[in-house]
Amino acid sequence: MLQISKNVVETQRSDASESISIVELINWCTGILRRQRMLMASIVLLCLCLGAAFIFTAQQRYTATALLIIDSRKSQGLQQQSPLGVDLPLDSPTVDSQVEVLKSENISLSVIKDLHLIDDPEFTGPSGGVFGLIEGALSLLSPSREAPSEYQRTRRALSVFEKRLSIKRVGLSYVIEIGFQSTSPARAAGIANAIAEAYIVDSLEAKYQSSRRAASWLQDRIKELRSQASAAERAVVDFKAKNNIVDAGGRSLTEQQLAETQSALTIARSQTSEAQARLDRITTILQNSQRNPNSLLNEVGAVADSLRNDVITRLRQQYLDLANREADWSARYGAEHLAVINLRNQMREIRRSISDELGRIAETYKSDLEIAKTREESLQATLNSSISTSNDNSQAQIVLRELESNSQSYRALADNFLQLYMVSVQQQSFPITDARLITQATPPLRASYPKTLIVMAAALFAGLVLAVGAAFFRDLMDRVFRTAQQIESQLRLNCIGIVPMVGSAPAVATTDRPGLLDRTKNLLGFDLSSRGGQGKGPLKGISSPNDLAGGENRQLILPDDGVLGQINNFPFSRFSEAMRSIKIAAEVRDVEAPNKVLGITSSLPNEGKSTISISLAQAIALSGVRTLILDGDLRNPSLTRWLTPSARVGLAEVLSGKVKLEDALWAEPTSGLFFLPAVDAGRLSQTSDILGSPVMLEFCGQLRKMFDRIVIDLSPMAPLVDVRATTKLVDTYVMVVEWGKTKIDVVEHVFHEAPDVYERTLGVVLNKVNIKALSRYQSYGGDFYYNQYYARYGYSE
Repeated sequence: MLQISKNVVETQRSDASESISIVELINWCTGILRRQRMLMASIVLLCLCLGAAFIFTAQQRYTATALLIIDSRKSQGLQQQSPLGVDLPLDSPTVDSQVEVLKSENISLSVIKDLHLIDDPEFTGPSGGVFGLIEGALSLLSPSREAPSEYQRTRRALSVFEKRLSIKRVGLSYVIEIGFQSTSPARAAGIANAIAEAYIVDSLEAKYQSSRRAASWLQDRIKELRSQASAAERAVVDFKAKNNIVDAGGRSLTEQQLAETQSALTIARSQTSEAQARLDRITTILQNSQRNPNSLLNEVGAVADSLRNDVITRLRQQYLDLANREADWSARYGAEHLAVINLRNQMREIRRSISDELGRIAETYKSDLEIAKTREESLQATLNSSISTSNDNSQAQIVLRELESNSQSYRALADNFLQLYMVSVQQQSFPITDARLITQATPPLRASYPKTLIVMAAALFAGLVLAVGAAFFRDLMDRVFRTAQQIESQLRLNCIGIVPMVGSAPAVATTDRPGLLDRTKNLLGFDLSSRGGQGKGPLKGISSPNDLAGGENRQLILPDDGVLGQINNFPFSRFSEAMRSIKIAAEVRDVEAPNKVLGITSSLPNEGKSTISISLAQAIALSGVRTLILDGDLRNPSLTRWLTPSARVGLAEVLSGKVKLEDALWAEPTSGLFFLPAVDAGRLSQTSDILGSPVMLEFCGQLRKMFDRIVIDLSPMAPLVDVRATTKLVDTYVMVVEWGKTKIDVVEHVFHEAPDVYERTLGVVLNKVNIKALSRYQSYGGDFYYNQYYARYGYSE
């Protein structure tokens, strides 16, 4: 029936734990934060101090801003369209492209060179603030090196320059904001204005170079056409002189037909030359794109047909959008981010598609050229046929007209290219940029770096994150016993007592002290100084063999005001209440099985097992139970040294028959407790054999008949095996663990090595508990440990 009730209770507990798992998690988290609040506060305060130190030590910088607008409408009335069709419409991607141009190294290096920034310590010297001091200290510690070259100084100045520079587009407008940070307000404004000026100059230079390249190409073509036209004209003159041909006003029908054929042939040759020029140009663009893929979009406008091609227009727009996104994502996530690489791959595919489309257009141009050549050849054949069929008189006239036609064709082409050359020269001599400065940068009045609120907010956030992380890490690494819940969950044993930390003072042992026997007589109800005397009290009926209370010089343990006196002097304290809790647990165990002999042990030394042993024995003796405490730690009888330092005989002497039991016993007069010490007569190696010997077993059987409860202070389990040898002597064990120091792994290990002891363990006592700190480790708060709840019941600390 009891087992069924236990199963029901366990089932209810498991259901309850599942239903409040979230609450337990919240309590666990808040408990950690509450326990580690001092550590967290220290870390947060440290981070705030570091943030404040950074603010006070960081070098102040000032940001100057200039506004630049990109507007091509103002130049439309002053400049004709580019002769090669390279002018692009001003759209949003174009403005974004100009932002990237402003960020380019060419602009930055131009400003650095013009303003001689490589000689400015702000750009080539050590950094300011804390980092500058650290860098300077490291440079002093490092071995001497050669002075940096001009190239190295330029690259360092460029690195600092690019970090201080900020270029961004204002909304969706054509306005670009140029910002620059410097330690000097005037220098910041000057550099911002110099960047805008350098960009305008660079734009003018780009237009100039484009016009110059176009003019150079046109000039070469004009020279070639002029040479061909001159050669054709000389051929006409030579033919007329050779054949004595004089110009006449009227022409025959054959001459008219020949004239028409010649006119058509002239047109065909012009078309062939134009087709050849288009093909040559687009072939040049494709060849350049193979060497430099990025130049494809800049030169694609040179082919007039490509601008009217919907496919290329769409692909170009997609490429510009991807280029804008790629620049933005590179700035945010880095150039090697997977998304940025995917964008580059897409841009590469678009360039390949544009190149393929241009290749298709080139094939079209090639086809047009072949058609033009075929047409020219056809007209030429027709003309030759007409000439061959004409009479000999008109043969010379036909040849003459052919020569004149060639001369006129070359001359017309030369004039056309000359007109284009003049336009290019005009643009080259009078270039106009699309950008202009609408707001000049002025020296700022306030520093823009460091930003106090942002730095302190970041320091606070970092401090909170580090504090929480350190709190959880420190708490999770705290593998010691602090709560009863830990004992129950880790060891599957009940926590039968939580003993607070109390002061300790050694007791005084004596064999003769005036007035003590009279005091003992009054407390115990009989006179210990008379043999055979039977009194009324907790020692009633005890005899070994007839009377253990005899002897005129009975050895007595004097009570004190330290740990030994806690039970007697402070019966309402938490310490006394904890001893009564252990006593009640032992008495409840008596209902299930015999539990006369209690073994008190611990996993490691100095956990307070001896204190628990004597205090528990006192609590049991004060309830009227005949109680004996036996010092079973034969290797280190600390309880004997504490209670009876003058003892000369003890357990070993009684077992060997050297002395009688009544001569080795000591009495504690206040509670009526008997104590059998273990005299340290030298280092014993076979203490486990002594405790497990048949003599010890027989002796313990005799003690069971004499006393109602026997408490044995055993040795620690981790360093010694003595406790394992007492399983035939001891009915139940009590494990003492020190609060906040005993490792969970150590206790689990000793129980794993001694399963018989674990099976007989009554429970675990949590000793030396800091009551004020304990409440922080309770998942349910632990407020019931406060004094205010004990005060109404006569509690005393």
